[in-house]
Amino acid sequence: MLFSYKAKDLDGNIKSGKFDAKNKNELEKKLGNLGLSIIFSREKKDEKSVLEISKILKRVSVVDKMLFTRHLGVMLKAGLPFSRSFAVLAEQTSNAYFVEILQSIQEDVQKGSSLADTLAKHPKVFDNLFVSMIKVGEMGGNLEEVLDILYLQLKKEHELSSRIKGAMMYPAVIIFAMVVIGILMMVFVVPSLLDIFVEMEVELPLSTQIIVFISDALKNHGILLFLGFIILAGLFFRCIKTPKGKKYFDYFLLRLPTISGIIAKVNMARFSRTLSSMIASGISIVEALKIISDTLGNTYYRESVKDACQYVQKGIELSEVVGKHDKLYHPLMVHMIEVGEETGTLEETLKQVAEFYEDEVEQITANLSSIIEPILMLVIGAAVGFFAISMIQPMYGIMGHM
Repeated sequence: MLFSYKAKDLDGNIKSGKFDAKNKNELEKKLGNLGLSIIFSREKKDEKSVLEISKILKRVSVVDKMLFTRHLGVMLKAGLPFSRSFAVLAEQTSNAYFVEILQSIQEDVQKGSSLADTLAKHPKVFDNLFVSMIKVGEMGGNLEEVLDILYLQLKKEHELSSRIKGAMMYPAVIIFAMVVIGILMMVFVVPSLLDIFVEMEVELPLSTQIIVFISDALKNHGILLFLGFIILAGLFFRCIKTPKGKKYFDYFLLRLPTISGIIAKVNMARFSRTLSSMIASGISIVEALKIISDTLGNTYYRESVKDACQYVQKGIELSEVVGKHDKLYHPLMVHMIEVGEETGTLEETLKQVAEFYEDEVEQITANLSSIIEPILMLVIGAAVGFFAISMIQPMYGIMGHM
């Protein structure tokens, strides 16, 4: 078996590489004979398919970036040079696409390029916010601290998005199961019952006729309906990627009960957390607002931050500008920013605001299943009831003919 490893020698220097061994115990013994103490080891035999898939998709997950940021900060604190750090990071990651990027970064850094300029060559992986904070860290000589701030930022972003995805998973599974069962009923059960009704010459009520129409459409034109659905879904997603379509969709989401509250709190938490992190890393508030305006998910929040950037640049307080958008930002957030500006503790105040809204989102998403469950039960009950009545009514007609 081939293992990749990271080990420490007798002088405390970190070594890394690959080694053949039957198992981890044998690897530890062999490296021990060479005077090396294992810090980290991983078997590489099952990684080929994972590497190839990641190479095709050309994606780097938030978790990969989190680990990269965390490990790079640790290695720089330990005194490892950039080139050596990136070599170790490339060996540790299982994402082939990310490995190529790390190797490219290593080569550029060895040629004398700054880390920020090198990261900027890969905008799909390292966005403007990430690059700007790294640049400030390099210029200020506090790159390790900036990497810690970035790691915390990425971690909080990941936790926030994971909570929302987790909360949406339950209703999505229920709705999917309901649709699949409904289609199977329409394709296999309804036609059998319909044959009985036709044979007995029973007059079908309107509700039954609707069921029959849906059943016929699915049975005879199922493939066309499926293709039509795929095309409509594709057009919808393409539409909401356009600026105008995205704006209309965001407006719709901000009017939905419960969902609008989650969107507002997520955007306020993200805005507060990101601005706090950027101020902590040494970026001016105007520059930070310019960068943040491109990172928020909702169009209206992005526009409000761009608006804030213009007014703050003219010397107007951030709290005053944010307060103008009272439909987007809660009074609590506005007052907290105002207090932070008056006391000179805006960074810490924004962090507290972010933590407050992150906790709010966690609480809402934790209770979301209990909110959605009765709604789903009502929808399922109504669908089952409609189907049952539609099938039972003709049966009474059959009994009347007997």
